[in-house]
Amino acid sequence: MKTLATAGAAAILLAAASAAPAQAAPPAAADVVATYADMAHAKYEDSLKAAQDLDAAIDALVESPSEETLAAARKAWVSAREPYQQSEVYRFGNPIVDAWEGRVNAWPLDEGLIDYVAAAYGDESAENAAYSANVIANPTLTLSGEQIDASAITKTLLSDTLHEADGVEANVATGYHAVEFLLWGQDLNGTGPGAGARPATDFDPANCTGGNCERRIAYLTTASELLIDDLKEMVAAWAPGGEARAAVADDPTKGLAMMVTGMGSLSYGELAGERMKLGLMLHDPEEEHDCFSDNTHYSHYFNAKGIQNVYHGRYTRIDGTVVTGPALADLVEAKDPAVHKDMTTRLAATMDAMGVLVDTAQGGEAYDQMLGAENPEGNAKIQAAVDALTAQTRSIEQVVAAAGLGGLDFEGSDSLDAPEKVFE
Repeated sequence: MKTLATAGAAAILLAAASAAPAQAAPPAAADVVATYADMAHAKYEDSLKAAQDLDAAIDALVESPSEETLAAARKAWVSAREPYQQSEVYRFGNPIVDAWEGRVNAWPLDEGLIDYVAAAYGDESAENAAYSANVIANPTLTLSGEQIDASAITKTLLSDTLHEADGVEANVATGYHAVEFLLWGQDLNGTGPGAGARPATDFDPANCTGGNCERRIAYLTTASELLIDDLKEMVAAWAPGGEARAAVADDPTKGLAMMVTGMGSLSYGELAGERMKLGLMLHDPEEEHDCFSDNTHYSHYFNAKGIQNVYHGRYTRIDGTVVTGPALADLVEAKDPAVHKDMTTRLAATMDAMGVLVDTAQGGEAYDQMLGAENPEGNAKIQAAVDALTAQTRSIEQVVAAAGLGGLDFEGSDSLDAPEKVFE
């Protein structure tokens, strides 16, 4: 028989239970991958628009070469990196993107393939027969023992003949970094202050420096147009009905796995490892991602931002509008709130560490200076970002479990996993 006290306690418990907010149901996997695809489409559209703005700035440079028009073209290149770098989180989980990416963002490059270089660069490399081919100066080349007619600098010459010529990945003839090298020239400052300093007269046939100004103009404009073509291809791939969108949408569970694989691989092996820790270990500015322009701090920042975009299902476009929808974060929070909280905290910590790199560079100390062997404070800032990315990756592994995706393989890096091999 219930007493008044026990009946009252039961009523209180029942009222408390009914007043407690119900835990939100996880969104459908199909809805999460739809947001993921919508963000991809928007990022590549923004990248295309920014590349078209860059192309217009290059046209203005060619039309009226001056330090002012060169500076405007460089500024447009830096702006073009912001949306593109946020898209790189799509690379590793999506075979369609990974197969395409080398045409637009391959690095590092042996710049002697393209144009004149300083004497210290040298004339030959045991790994690359085209190390100093200098297509801008030479209308006839020999590659793989075959004579190549390079008298007309065409898209086909750049993309099909020169890019990764002889199977050497450092023969980068197309994409953002080929354009970057042409706009800035070599950065000859090592880990000291200063970026590349190519003069505007390198693009002025009437007052030509560097020689072969007409061919240099042809290379720059052709590479810029080719970048636009390549970005159009990826915009189409993520549009409704596109091949890349279908690859994640047709099997939403597989699509979730592709999302998380991209997050983990960019976070760990690529960004923390190949793009940051390796250069730090070697104190080598040649391992800096945007090495001619000294834009690496922003390049890394927006890579990290792209990972955060995917988790939270939110991307702010270059026009200020926001693409958002059901997110991986919503799914994880519904399944394991503790994992979601940790993931959110780790992502924010990474952005804070990347923000320190940006602030330092804006304060006058570029990323390549931070890499210097005699700069322990700069080294520590880079290492802090590497550590934040590594901790973030451990949280991404917990997201894999919370989302019920089973074991996924993320890209690794000798610099993180087997550092002794770096010096072999």
